[in-house]
Amino acid sequence: MRLLVTGGAGFIGSNLIAHVIDRPEVERLVNLDCLTYAGHLENLESVSRHPKYVFEKVDLRDKPAVVSVFQKHSITHVLHLAAESHVDRSISAPDDFIQTNIIGTFNLLEAARDFWLNSKTNTQNPAFACRFHHVSTDEVYGSLGATGLFTEATAYAPNSPYSASKAASDFLTRAYHHTYGLPVVTTNCSNNYGPFQFPEKFIPVIIQNAIARRPIPIYGDGANVRDWLFVRDHAEALWQVLTRGRVGETYNIGGQNEWKNIRVAELICDLIDELAPSVGSDSRRLITFVKDRPGHDRRYAMDAAKIKNELGWTPAHHFENGIRETVRWYLENQDWVKTVSNRETC
Repeated sequence: MRLLVTGGAGFIGSNLIAHVIDRPEVERLVNLDCLTYAGHLENLESVSRHPKYVFEKVDLRDKPAVVSVFQKHSITHVLHLAAESHVDRSISAPDDFIQTNIIGTFNLLEAARDFWLNSKTNTQNPAFACRFHHVSTDEVYGSLGATGLFTEATAYAPNSPYSASKAASDFLTRAYHHTYGLPVVTTNCSNNYGPFQFPEKFIPVIIQNAIARRPIPIYGDGANVRDWLFVRDHAEALWQVLTRGRVGETYNIGGQNEWKNIRVAELICDLIDELAPSVGSDSRRLITFVKDRPGHDRRYAMDAAKIKNELGWTPAHHFENGIRETVRWYLENQDWVKTVSNRETC
């Protein structure tokens, strides 16, 4: 396996690379990343000198450069994680989401199609031995009421520019399988959390604001519900689907940990009080309700029965354990937080 991971310097990508690089199936692991504000090579210090690891600073919007990576490294497998993903940014500046998430995915699919299906020089890599794994989100399904779960058969109903761009890339991936026979799999995951998540995201914001004794902003009434998935559990699920999932299929990956946003904030505040008493006490008093985000989906929840029944995957972390590990990691890695927060967008 000569594995291409796109977005490997980001949150999920860097955790994934560390999780799979020592697998015997992997001969070479190529990290393709253009190092935007959310991508940092500091996330990959543990693997940067690994003999299997190669870094390629490439923008997915640069189609010739993407094609060149396939040819240079004879790529056999793709784990496509690279995406603009922050919903608030998609509301204020949607252009980057359209260009990266849709056009970037198109360029990657075209490169795979050309190299695996059309190239007369690539006879060593027949298409049946290759795999294109597109990583997506539960947000493409829209919003749930108080009950019910998203399944792989749930109709798409994206409500933000971010989720709409991911829905489009999902459909492109599906089309390349049905039209050209490209060997693809798609996964839709719930909200990830864990080490190396960029500080603009919900859980790091709570942690950092509690440490700094700043107001902790909570949208609306705080009753929006998310299903939380520990990032290393997600990495294992991605590996299982990449290597064992059925071609042409979609798999939902959920953490089975539904929490209201206000309860997440309260739990993190209590952990800060316990683990870092020197910063202050009664962190819950910092929680501040702010005007709700436009189009804020009320509830996400995933039915992950398919991946459990077919591939035997279930999440290993309960939220209370995973969030304790996450809070402790941020407390111990404040230098990393300062470094990535101060870096300019590339």
